Amino acid sequence: MYYISSEATFDGAHFLKNYEGKCHNLHGHRWLVRAHAKAEALKETRQEKGMLTDFGNLKKSLKEACDFFDHALIYEKGSLKDTTLACLEEENFLLREVSFRPTAENLSKYFYDLLKNDCPELCRVEVYETPTNKAAYEE
Repeated sequence: MYYISSEATFDGAHFLKNYEGKCHNLHGHRWLVRAHAKAEALKETRQEKGMLTDFGNLKKSLKEACDFFDHALIYEKGSLKDTTLACLEEENFLLREVSFRPTAENLSKYFYDLLKNDCPELCRVEVYETPTNKAAYEE
């Protein structure tokens, strides 16, 4: 079995509504997203001969996905009052609404689903909130 991985980072803020603890408060992380791909055989086409998949393609897709959240407030739909959102928008803050609670676990599934279209060999995505705390998703 062959394996490759690529990683990208972004700085982003979030909070966990209805959480009893520090993460209830707005805070930020330097998020690290690592994508892993695997295959039993290497490709034979001219361009990708001897490769599992082109690192450049995986790296580009991963960077674009991370750049979307860079220096943004990632928040769950319905977790902020309309007046709060209006104030943040009036200040021109970059806001990224997601349909899920923005935990590392949910973000790992989000990135997996997003990247799988561009990289069928994708097998696992890890999301680090800190250098020592990560969540992962794989099928």
